[in-house]
Amino acid sequence: MWRRLGVLDWVRIGLLALGVLFVATGLLPLREAAESMDDIGPLLVFLVGIIVLAELTKEAQVFDVIAARMAVLGRGNYAALFLLCTAFASFVTIFLNLDTTAVLLTPVMLALAPKARIAPLPLAMTTIWLANTASLLLPVSNLTNLLGMQKIGLNAQEFAARMWAPQIASIAVTMVFLWVFYWRRGQRRDLRYTPPLLEPVGDRVLFGAASAACVLFIVALLLKVEVGVAAPAAALIVVAAYAVRDRKRLTWSLIPWQLLIFVTGLFLVVPTLSRYGLADLMSWMLGDGHDPYRTAAVGGGLANTINNLPAYKAVEQVIPSGAQGQLLALLIGTNVAPVITPWASLATLLWFESCRRHDVPVPMRRFIATGAGLALVGLLVTVWALVITS
Repeated sequence: MWRRLGVLDWVRIGLLALGVLFVATGLLPLREAAESMDDIGPLLVFLVGIIVLAELTKEAQVFDVIAARMAVLGRGNYAALFLLCTAFASFVTIFLNLDTTAVLLTPVMLALAPKARIAPLPLAMTTIWLANTASLLLPVSNLTNLLGMQKIGLNAQEFAARMWAPQIASIAVTMVFLWVFYWRRGQRRDLRYTPPLLEPVGDRVLFGAASAACVLFIVALLLKVEVGVAAPAAALIVVAAYAVRDRKRLTWSLIPWQLLIFVTGLFLVVPTLSRYGLADLMSWMLGDGHDPYRTAAVGGGLANTINNLPAYKAVEQVIPSGAQGQLLALLIGTNVAPVITPWASLATLLWFESCRRHDVPVPMRRFIATGAGLALVGLLVTVWALVITS
């Protein structure tokens, strides 16, 4: 097992070990450590539930069927396919979390590319950019949203009411950048694509159970059911179906242990660093004016430097609970801007790995340059949408 661990896995393990060391040496008082663990309990339950639900939904071919039917519905027209793909990636990100889009939707789209004779890079860039920029609307869309819900003081419906305009703005800007730099004729070369043949579903019972579980999860969110309850409940439906129809698919590898130890370590390390100077540095970077544009820029810059989860947690610590607008601006920075560096978000790291496994080359200079443009324009427009609707 140890030989199968990658560099990123060792980084996660090291982060957790460092957090435990801080607690053991008293650098982080045991009381504060216990409070941090209480805070992330529901978050960890949600993580397990949503990843298991998404993974088994992919295995049931739900994503494959939707992607293939989108390509058929586009009838060889790239503009129509572009609109369908952006809508699909945005929907999956909003309701099933950005990591689902990056980890599970990316291979589906890349598998569709050769069947329809489509260049894979436009499809790949659509998934990763929208995995980040379409993750503003709901708490479940991004882990940073879930991290901030208690301090922001909004329920899911109130959160969506504040973020609908920024979400529309960020998706609109992303679509413009995708079309100009990856989808238009001069970038993709072909005038039309070949609609693929529809393949039969392997197991209609599993397909139906997974589809129903996803619908029930979305309905539960709309009915204000706690995400820590809705996600595992929906996952149990699919797990029960697989226990009857295909038990060998139910393995321990479904549990996202990498995410669990990363988040746990994060909630031990960041509070410790904040006690010994990090909080002062963040306060200096934010300044005294509570400027939403500056806050978003600081969050986005840190996300592309150290990753969006520790960036959000580090900056959030120095923003007062009453500064709701500033906290939402920080979320915009840590959600929309992590499109420049490969390590800016966990979703981006996982996406690069998926592209490597599918032999899809990603031109790094082009990725960074176009991502920097999207981050800059996206932050300005999205924060502006937040400010004018506040």
